[in-house]
Amino acid sequence: MSPRRSYDQYCSAARALDLVGDRWTLLIVRELLAGPRRYTDLHADLPGVSTDVLASRLKDMERDGLTTRRRLPPPGAAYVYELTLRGRELLPVLQALGVWGESALGARRATDAVRAHWFALPVLRGLEGVGSAGLVEVRLEEGEFHVWVGAEEGPVYGDGPAPGEADVRLTLDAGTCGVLGRGELGLRDAVREGRVVVVGEGALAKELREG
Repeated sequence: MSPRRSYDQYCSAARALDLVGDRWTLLIVRELLAGPRRYTDLHADLPGVSTDVLASRLKDMERDGLTTRRRLPPPGAAYVYELTLRGRELLPVLQALGVWGESALGARRATDAVRAHWFALPVLRGLEGVGSAGLVEVRLEEGEFHVWVGAEEGPVYGDGPAPGEADVRLTLDAGTCGVLGRGELGLRDAVREGRVVVVGEGALAKELREG
């Protein structure tokens, strides 16, 4: 394993970039916020990364205490990577980067890859401030994902339908995802305008419908 490169500057921002400033590292964190992932799953959801670079970043992240690797019990018997508490603490960093990058997002380019769960972070931002916790399933044209509102530990979102009964189901189209991702419209405003359909009878669904 190659030694970690450093800016050699006595500054907390520089130290942070020593750990997560390499290309792909924060996007790997984005994927692992969904919980344990196999190497093949990470590679599939990080289009453009080479196998060598992905393997190198994962080794660096494990060395630096951001991730751990463990073997699943039979019949899985595969290795999975997951974030440590230190790694999960990068969620607000990614949230802040997402807000900062909204003005640069623009319309989707023909060369842009997209995965449904990449919209999980802007949806989570839109759910900030709700008083009720719960499991939210989100249905898009590109697919489905789910988020845990108020989760204090473990995954904050996951790919695919909700595991078990969701407290709320949200349905929206790609155009609405775009305006949410670019920060042009808040989630609750989109609900009020009828661009997001809310299904559910619990406190969280009621809170979203009533704004």
